[in-house]
Amino acid sequence: MKPVPLAPQSAGAGTGRRIRELPDELVSQIAAGEVVERPASVVRELVDNALDAGATQVTVRLAAGGVRSISVEDDGAGIPVEDLPLALTRHATSKIASLAELESVVTMGFRGEALAAIASVSELTLTTRTHDAAHAWRLHARSGELGPAARAMGTTVEVQELFFSTPARRKFLKTDATELAHALEAVRRHALARPEVGFAVWHDGRLVAQIRPGLEPLSLIHISEPTRRTPISYAVFCLK
Repeated sequence: MKPVPLAPQSAGAGTGRRIRELPDELVSQIAAGEVVERPASVVRELVDNALDAGATQVTVRLAAGGVRSISVEDDGAGIPVEDLPLALTRHATSKIASLAELESVVTMGFRGEALAAIASVSELTLTTRTHDAAHAWRLHARSGELGPAARAMGTTVEVQELFFSTPARRKFLKTDATELAHALEAVRRHALARPEVGFAVWHDGRLVAQIRPGLEPLSLIHISEPTRRTPISYAVFCLK
């Protein structure tokens, strides 16, 4: 009787591998899988940070539905230059410092994972200026290069080529129009919760949604453009 071939074992199964600590880059990419599902996830996390910084105006700029480029600009408090390297470190945050603060957290986020996770699957640049700084500072996440920049008070986070280092995840993204619709929905949800804050969304150089402080979004309408196969959602607003 012929022996029955055994099914191949998965990597590490029954091979006597030792337990080891994972490299920081791999840990960050695993965390990114929990934080970053699509461009809208990045928009949501970055807008959370902008609101926690006290922003009264948030501008989101997208290219190719956010796959090629995402930029979130705010007029919040900014980040002190001495804190910039920590801003891209996992589990580093200004929002909590003790268990008591964790149990009474009032910010949109608190884990300190978002920027590090996003930076691990994209090219991320952070530009920021506080009210007492002589000029802004720009930090490139991948190179760690820190240098002076021009900007008013607030923060801009630029995310280029999302999932460039994990192409298997990138291929599961939908069309630009679909990804844009998800990003618009993320902004709309923030706008509903924070009517005192202004929001603007640009896509491929065109203003596609704008919410001024004190305006209430009525609905999203669908407008077909000759150059697109599927409609894009645009926001319509009215006075309260």
